[in-house]
Amino acid sequence: MSGNHQTLALLLFSAFVAVTLAITTWVSRNRHGSAEEFYAGGRLFSPMENGFAISGDYMSAASFLGVTGLISLYGYDGLLYVVGFLVAWLVVLFLVAELVRNCGRFTLADVVAARMSERPVRIAAGTSSVTVSVLYLVAQMVGAGSLVALLLGGTSEAARNWTVIGVGALMVIYVSLGGMRATTWIQIVKAVLLLSGAMALTALVLVRFHGDLNELLRSAAERSGHGDAFLAPGLKYGGSWTARFDFISLGLALVLGTGGLPHILSRFYTVPTARAARRSVVWSVGLIGGFYLMTIVLGFGAAALVGPETVRGSNAAGNTAVPLLALDLGGGANSTGGTVLFAIVAAIAFATILAVVAGITLASSASVAHDLYASLRRRHAKPRSEVAVARAAAVGIGVVAIALGLLARDLNVAFLVGLAFAVAASANLPVLLYSLFWRSFTTRGAVWAVYGGLVPALVLVLLSPVVSGSPESLFPSVDFQYFPLQNPGLVSIPLGFLAGWLGTVTSAEPPDEAKHAETEVRALTGAGAV
Repeated sequence: MSGNHQTLALLLFSAFVAVTLAITTWVSRNRHGSAEEFYAGGRLFSPMENGFAISGDYMSAASFLGVTGLISLYGYDGLLYVVGFLVAWLVVLFLVAELVRNCGRFTLADVVAARMSERPVRIAAGTSSVTVSVLYLVAQMVGAGSLVALLLGGTSEAARNWTVIGVGALMVIYVSLGGMRATTWIQIVKAVLLLSGAMALTALVLVRFHGDLNELLRSAAERSGHGDAFLAPGLKYGGSWTARFDFISLGLALVLGTGGLPHILSRFYTVPTARAARRSVVWSVGLIGGFYLMTIVLGFGAAALVGPETVRGSNAAGNTAVPLLALDLGGGANSTGGTVLFAIVAAIAFATILAVVAGITLASSASVAHDLYASLRRRHAKPRSEVAVARAAAVGIGVVAIALGLLARDLNVAFLVGLAFAVAASANLPVLLYSLFWRSFTTRGAVWAVYGGLVPALVLVLLSPVVSGSPESLFPSVDFQYFPLQNPGLVSIPLGFLAGWLGTVTSAEPPDEAKHAETEVRALTGAGAV
């Protein structure tokens, strides 16, 4: 890439970082230091503001970079991510949003602990939430590294590594200084930027093909080298029975995982009422749905105009398809239009990564402080000391995410997020649904549900082709691959539900009918909600 690309993109990066740091500084001067302020932004956001923030949290580097890249490389099979990410919001809208807002205070563990023995449940749910958050963070770090590698011509490993470290440092600053209020405003700014950028690129792709979607698809199929197979199922997930089971596994993880993502659940506590939480989800579904329709056009546009070989040559996993498409749409590598458009898209993608890592880090540091720290101390921490622990936890989580991001830098971002969704669907969703809807659910059932989904999911990932046994693995030189699927959801999600049921029916502890009745009334009516 030319020096013009680098200079302009770095200027735009710097402008976004300056704006977001200004927001963070302004919020940190006006904060009260309470747990409610730090974790939930004082519960003062409107449904529209929160809807934009939720969509900002959800439209991550996986969506903008990873999904578009997968569609450009694999055509129809890449659409699975689009469908899965969007359909998941029906689960959130009908089963999760209002009930979680009414029953909890700051985290997933609040909902479960309302009718269980608090300490073991909080430790289990907190451990699971931090694990999911770190997996999700790694995907964003990988996206940041891919972007900067493209910007600097792909030659500087050191620059790529320093970018990951820089993103980690910024996210720690956002969270520790600004808390939820700063994070929410950063998400809103980022959502507006991302939607505007996607709309502009989509319009340019459609103009290039004179608004003829059939011509776009035909050109993408011809340029792909696969012909009509590019527009039919099976290019990535149809070669064998293993690939087909991987397809089912990934679909399950994407559809069920959103309802268990800690940084999405924590968003429902930033509005004053359950009705506002539901309206937030309606706003976010509209925004996210429109965005994913645009990613389809962008993915096929990248295949038709840039070509899968060029995309793969720039980044083997396809993470740079959107910036390369912007370069082409603007007039090519050495044109002023190409330089400007490339720089704008790269800056928007970088802004996306910064905003999402801030939201995830906040959710995971809340789990450490509010669930793990408060439980392991054997007494409730004072609000101010708990917030101090959350700030310290943000630093620790940032360090772990940076280390793993450097390790996993060559994997597809959307694929990494699929793993995070699988763990969330296996460990968090079963305990959440059982707590809300099963009268006989017990403490043992809750703990078993979390660990019965979390441990198998992590073990199966370690034994899968993702970690070893193939050239694309994290450790290609060794082979301890015993599980054939890349995504563990098909096995680990049923195990999470089964473990919760088994723990409950074998428990000597009688279920607390009164607490369930109280939780049910609170969930459905909001009576007694914080």
